[in-house]
Amino acid sequence: MFEEIKTKNDILAIIVRSNFSHPGIKFFTPDDFSQQLAFMSHPAGKVIDPHVHNPVKREVHFTKEVLFIRKGKLRVDFYDDDRNYIESRIIGSGDVILLSSGGHGFEVIEDIEMFEVKQGPFAGDQDKTRFQPVYSNKLKIVE
Repeated sequence: MFEEIKTKNDILAIIVRSNFSHPGIKFFTPDDFSQQLAFMSHPAGKVIDPHVHNPVKREVHFTKEVLFIRKGKLRVDFYDDDRNYIESRIIGSGDVILLSSGGHGFEVIEDIEMFEVKQGPFAGDQDKTRFQPVYSNKLKIVE
């Protein structure tokens, strides 16, 4: 299973659950995203031709990040570009999430181990603007 978290104009996130399966290659992201996310499933013996990647100039305006949850549970709170709270999701072991626009915050529900992948180079404090989170009694959590 996978889902998109959206506002009227934007895809805030794409969540791919640990039980997702699809033969071959399944891209979840539109072609114009600066971070691409795909799932691949191939049978034994499938050959993927050796290749190199050509230099292609790309322009990245916003950081997109991918989290791979190895262990534990994480609540993800989604916000639009104006910092308005939208809703929350719980993700867990084996789930993958692409955070593609808007804002987000997290609360660790169970001890967690995860990997994060995002564009570089790291810009330090210029990379993000922090803001006050929504309070727990206003959360709309979908599991």
